[in-house]
Amino acid sequence: MLPMTLGFMIMGPISGMLSDKYGPRWIATAGMSIVALVFLGLALLPYNFDYWELGILIFFMGIGNGMFASPNSSSIMNSVPPQNRGIASGMLSTLSNSASTLSMSIFFTIVIVGIQKSFPGAVYSSFASLESAQIAPALQQLTNQLAIMSPTNALFSAFLGYNPMSSILNSIDPSIVSSIPQQIVTTLTSNYWFPQTLQQAFMPALRISFIIGAVLCSIAAVLSAMRGQRYVYEAYNPVGDVSKADITEGKERAL
Repeated sequence: MLPMTLGFMIMGPISGMLSDKYGPRWIATAGMSIVALVFLGLALLPYNFDYWELGILIFFMGIGNGMFASPNSSSIMNSVPPQNRGIASGMLSTLSNSASTLSMSIFFTIVIVGIQKSFPGAVYSSFASLESAQIAPALQQLTNQLAIMSPTNALFSAFLGYNPMSSILNSIDPSIVSSIPQQIVTTLTSNYWFPQTLQQAFMPALRISFIIGAVLCSIAAVLSAMRGQRYVYEAYNPVGDVSKADITEGKERAL
């Protein structure tokens, strides 16, 4: 994830300076548009991508977030009276942190539900390519045990590089395991077979999550473009234009 952090560190200060000079509207809008395009790029990645592909995409995601965050924050803070900027800052932080946590929950829920629906079919399809008439009963038992595996366990097993087939093979009758050719056992317990099986269920759900992210960022870009070019509260509500209540309060303080 370091390329994304690097992109944000590079563009955050630059976008802040540009927004102070030219206004936040189009800089923030362009940043959110870049993030939407990156989400679409992530949706097109295969499960066995090269790291440089991911690195470039998340670097531009950091660039886009950096372009959006600083101008958007300054736009919000400039739109409220000075005495209310502490409240505005607190609300901005609360909404940002809450939305970040909520989005992770929603995206993981989408992925888990997708795996739960598709993983059994992916397991049966993967075993079917290995099956032969002589070992069909043994593989069927393995298939049934793997197919009922929790989608959460399957997902994090793949993330952690753990293949549950070794545990499943150790849990069944040794006579059944001995009937399976060693070549197939080696394939089942390798570092690649389980991730290749899981990706058939995992990747479609992940792509749905990325597409949803692209749609939400596109909506944010449209809303960002609808804001005014520049608005500073003091410019439209000069400090000298005080109300009668402010004058009365000032007199009371003087007394």
